[in-house]
Amino acid sequence: MTAEKRGWYYRTRRRTHLILDGGGHDWATRFVHRTLVVLVAFSVFAVVLESVPEYGHKYGPLFHAIEYVAVVAFTIEYLMRLWSAPDHTPYTDRTSTAARLAFIVSGSAIIDLLTILPFYLSLFIATDLRVMVLLRLLRFFKLARYSAGIRTLVAVMEAERKALVATGILLFGAVLFSASAIHIAEQDAQPEAFGTIPTAMWWAIVTITTVGYGDVTPVTVAGRMIASVTMVLGYVMLGLPVGIVATAFAEEIHRREFVVTWSMVASVPLFRTLGATAIAEIMRYLSAQSIPAGTLIVRRGDLAQSMYFIAEGEVEIELSREPARLGPGQFFGEMAILHKTLRTANVRAVEPTKLLVLDAYDLQSLIMRNPEIGDAIRDVAASRQELAPEAQHGDMIEAELARPADTTEGPACD
Repeated sequence: MTAEKRGWYYRTRRRTHLILDGGGHDWATRFVHRTLVVLVAFSVFAVVLESVPEYGHKYGPLFHAIEYVAVVAFTIEYLMRLWSAPDHTPYTDRTSTAARLAFIVSGSAIIDLLTILPFYLSLFIATDLRVMVLLRLLRFFKLARYSAGIRTLVAVMEAERKALVATGILLFGAVLFSASAIHIAEQDAQPEAFGTIPTAMWWAIVTITTVGYGDVTPVTVAGRMIASVTMVLGYVMLGLPVGIVATAFAEEIHRREFVVTWSMVASVPLFRTLGATAIAEIMRYLSAQSIPAGTLIVRRGDLAQSMYFIAEGEVEIELSREPARLGPGQFFGEMAILHKTLRTANVRAVEPTKLLVLDAYDLQSLIMRNPEIGDAIRDVAASRQELAPEAQHGDMIEAELARPADTTEGPACD
């Protein structure tokens, strides 16, 4: 009985972790994530509107209700994350206590705690309302948990932290050098603005960041020359961190797309026997498409121009007997472009779908440049002739093999 209970306990804890950290893709995970995102948005929106006196007096009870609901939900979320921390991948080699301690001191957990702390502090001690507003607005950063783009950007900045710190040091050096130079040039003419290096640093920061308030400006020839150099230096210095982050972000996205594309192409029976060089050659010709749910991808009677690989989502082939569905890793449309036939069925996206598209011309080019690809395709084409129309791991229906395209006639009709 004890083992049974323990088994239930660990299964529930693991399930809680998968739901909160997005490891699952079922309705419960989607519901929890969407609910938390809505609560974050509403609570931040309420904090902002509450600062307007007119709205604060008129909708005060509503704002307070939103705050209470958000605090309760975020408190439960924090406690559930703390409880399921031992199932978090980075902590699986630690004891339950050590895993939970590691979670408590993690950056995301600190933000989670700070977003609910003001409410509980206000119950026991008098606190500065301005600080409480700032802490409540930290909830905005909870959105990073539910946005792949934000998580990628954070990961990129963490990976490039040494380069970013180096640019920060260079930027501070530029500020210090410019402030010292303008201090020497302008201290006699404007002692109140440039009498010391610390006071001159305000001008240097404003000038290097290209803000240019104009509240303090040099009046001497030497000062204006230094200001000109500082302005140009500012453009160069500010471009460094932007370039580092942008390049690293693009490389990360490309790396992820490469991994997904490589694994998906390599899993397709048409290319499964090919080597790494041939697969890399194929990937050069693939283009990605995001298809909304319900969109018609292939229309019956159209001349075949492309074949499609399903990276994410699901499509439905509208066959005469009964619809057939294809999912990630499967493909369709290759037989029609090989045999230059008309499409013999409609293909529609059942849900939001990501496709990798290979045009007929590019496929023929690949066959010419890589004979092994042609051999693999011919082998698959030969095996397809024996497939039943309902076969769900390849093209739409067997009829595409038998019906040649006739450019003198119109499209086939139902």
